[in-house]
Order: sequence, then C-alpha cells, then structure tokens
Amino acid sequence: MNNKFDELAKGMAQSVTRRAALKKFGVGLAGMALACFGLVNQVHAGSCTNRCRRQCQEQFPTDPQQFQTCYRICLSRHCFV
Repeated sequence: MNNKFDELAKGMAQSVTRRAALKKFGVGLAGMALACFGLVNQVHAGSCTNRCRRQCQEQFPTDPQQFQTCYRICLSRHCFV
C-alpha cells in the first residue's frame, strides 16, 4: 500500500511541461462539456430505444397497436426520453 502511495506522490511531484498540462486540462474540459450537453445520455438512450423496440416486437409481432403501446410504456419506464 505504501509503495503505491509513494509512486503516486513521486509522479505528482515531477515537473510537467506547460503544453502537457494544457493538453490534459483541455481533454478534461472537453469531457465535461460532452457530459453537460448530454451526448453520453443520448448514446445510452439510443441503445435503450433499440432494446425496447426489440422487446416489444418479440411480444407483439403482428399487432401494431399493441406494439406502440408497449413501446411507449417501455420508453417511459426505462429510457427517459
């Protein structure tokens, strides 16, 4: 345990160039911006909508009205879109 902490402390104590620090800061800022704008949630929602569509098609393959009802309920309960 102490060995890992010592390695972390040594790594943080090393000097970093301004360019490397700005690059890391920029990557972190870009990640925060993506999270704030919800791009990650859209990807999750897309996979969720596909899962709901597939599940409802298996349950109601020949009844379009039942499929739509199932799909809307699934979206409202699981996907939050």
